[in-house]
Amino acid sequence: MTSVKEFHIEREPTAASPGAGAFVFTDAYSVFDWGRMPDTIPRKGASLCTMGAFNFELLEREGIATHYRGVGEDVRALAEIENPPVRMAIDLVQVPELPHKGRTYDYDAYHTDAGENYLIPLEIVFRNRVPEGSSLRRRSEPAEHGLAFEAWPDEAVELDEPIVEFSTKYEESDRYLDPEEADAIAGKADLPGLETVAREVNRVVSEQARSNGFLHEDGKIECCYVDGEIRVADVVGTFDENRFSYDGQQLSKEVIRGYHKRTQPEWVEALRAAKAEAESQDIADWRTLCERDPEPLSTDVLDLASEMYASGTNAYTGEEWFAAPPLESVVERVREL
Repeated sequence: MTSVKEFHIEREPTAASPGAGAFVFTDAYSVFDWGRMPDTIPRKGASLCTMGAFNFELLEREGIATHYRGVGEDVRALAEIENPPVRMAIDLVQVPELPHKGRTYDYDAYHTDAGENYLIPLEIVFRNRVPEGSSLRRRSEPAEHGLAFEAWPDEAVELDEPIVEFSTKYEESDRYLDPEEADAIAGKADLPGLETVAREVNRVVSEQARSNGFLHEDGKIECCYVDGEIRVADVVGTFDENRFSYDGQQLSKEVIRGYHKRTQPEWVEALRAAKAEAESQDIADWRTLCERDPEPLSTDVLDLASEMYASGTNAYTGEEWFAAPPLESVVERVREL
């Protein structure tokens, strides 16, 4: 079980060959790495599965290798089904244990057990835009990215070329990595190859978004390594993995994250304090130190979030998968949230 989707195994992977399994998408959601929140967003799971499958099929038409096999119990292409799916069939690779002592992780042990097919324990982040509040502004100066600013301007920065970064995947608190450490964590997978795949995924998703009126701001991918080949894994180009905007309004999980910041600031501050305390004490699981739990959202907010996911999926794919209002009307209500 992941935070928001179930993980089903049909055939176990081995050191020599991949296995087979499926993701089953639920309506659960997670913000700030908390894990499952106390409520659900109707139709969210079907929206993510539909949008993810659509993007995987786009990538495969572009010759980008993925772990995707199809949707539904009988594993068909998206065009062959009538209703939005919640089950996505995938190839499985090995995911060894990642031993750790406190916040020190043993990646050598991970790769000793990984064999020739494994999930690369990295997230590859690509940015087409640097908005206000981006962590990139805290961690670097514009000149480090070839930008002609002495300091970050107050307004969002549109990038001519995407910025690609690497962060940890399995550590309790994700952290960004320099190229040398990312290369070591990637194991046998080639770091420049990972960057190339990320840039291609970003290109494909950005083009699809632009063709339907969206701006693709940033996103991330995960990859697996199978017999010397890098393949895109997990899910790609959804409103949870990526940030999109439409008519200047953010349309992604960031809407829900921002709503929690405005309406539950005490919980958000408790999260920050717990993460800082865990780092100072060299404790991996910061959640054990958090003194507050999140409160459920109102039905009105959950219903609007449901429409955002459903209408957004219709608009992005160009198909009416869900009975949902036009995206333009949903955007206006999200602005007022």
